[in-house]
Amino acid sequence: MSPPDATLVYVHDPMCSWCWGFAPTLAQLQERLPPEIGFRRLLGGLAPDSDQPMPEALQTQLQATWRRIAERIPGTRFNHDFWTRCRPRRSTWPACRAVIAARSLDPTSEAPMIRAIQEAYYLQARNPSEDAVLVALARELGLPADAFAQRLNAPQTRQALAAEIAETQRLGVTGFPSLILETGPASRWPIAVDYTDAEAMLRTIAEIRAAT
Repeated sequence: MSPPDATLVYVHDPMCSWCWGFAPTLAQLQERLPPEIGFRRLLGGLAPDSDQPMPEALQTQLQATWRRIAERIPGTRFNHDFWTRCRPRRSTWPACRAVIAARSLDPTSEAPMIRAIQEAYYLQARNPSEDAVLVALARELGLPADAFAQRLNAPQTRQALAAEIAETQRLGVTGFPSLILETGPASRWPIAVDYTDAEAMLRTIAEIRAAT
């Protein structure tokens, strides 16, 4: 199989609420991408490791963000019980490492793990900042839980996340979700994220490819 002519890079964090809202449209975008365009995910790492409780002001801000997303993106659901059932921490790197650990055990489990983290967080009021929750999700996906737990915080997993965060920074990405079309070693084009219209993004991609 010949290499793709271009690659669409999706920069995200599994605990980014806007990424959750974008998920259905992203799926449509992936399905409709021309076969000559590759697709890869890149973890941006929204919030580093922390054992400290999330400040009340930030909790209030994030709850307001959830409501705003639900209003802006029809069909997006959030379970606000999370804020009373869990001990929120501003820490998404554990969830990012879970995606890498799952991918290392089975490359086809990357997308299911992302989805499992999102559903646990936004629908089931479970806290993916906790290792125990992440191991449980791996088990629910049919991954070997012991091997997953060993890889979750292993040095190579931490190094892999650091490398993806560094690439995110080199790409100039400052917010999630972000889309970048790579058409060559030094040719990168930001694609404006449309949360409800995959066709609009496909048109932009087609226009860029026609001009390069």
